[in-house]
Amino acid sequence: HQFALTAHSPVGLSPKDYGIEPHYADITFANNDVAFTDSTGIDHEIFSEGLRKSLFNYMHGICFEYDLQEWFDFEIPQTSIAHDYIINCIESEPFPQVKSSSRIVWLGNMPTVYIYQGESRGLQVEYMQMTFHDKRSSHEISMVSDKGQWLIDNLEDLKIDEGSIMTYGQLKSSYEESLDDFTLFWFGDSMTAIREIGLLVL
Repeated sequence: HQFALTAHSPVGLSPKDYGIEPHYADITFANNDVAFTDSTGIDHEIFSEGLRKSLFNYMHGICFEYDLQEWFDFEIPQTSIAHDYIINCIESEPFPQVKSSSRIVWLGNMPTVYIYQGESRGLQVEYMQMTFHDKRSSHEISMVSDKGQWLIDNLEDLKIDEGSIMTYGQLKSSYEESLDDFTLFWFGDSMTAIREIGLLVL
């Protein structure tokens, strides 16, 4: 998000080193957005639109593969973080083990679906937004259309009233017949959200 000065951040602790002068006010809880005068000449507002768009896509679980420059219409410095930093962090932390024989059951309703076009690496990509409704609320989850369609096709079969119960191993094999690594998909944000609203591992 756009820069905000907090009292206990490195900038807040050594403001002169960063060319700013904080204007502290009496508070009742925490100094998390301190007003300040910036002598560096940086216009922080120019980053607002790019940050707004990138955050919107992040919240929908898409466009993670975008180059940072794609969000801004002016030249920005190269990031100092390696492009594979996140995946390396993920792979360095082993996923919880799920037995191949574990039964997978869907207790929720089938979603309503909205298809929309997005852009990835300069190419048009079709995404699926699924809205799951229950008696108290609704939940929107987005993913690339082919993965979303695979999920919808299988959710119907995972209902407990369908008779035969599919196992984790069977689900994994089905996914990897036509798509990519199932483990990354299963423990990704979208599937984690779906497990929270009614996809059970027994």
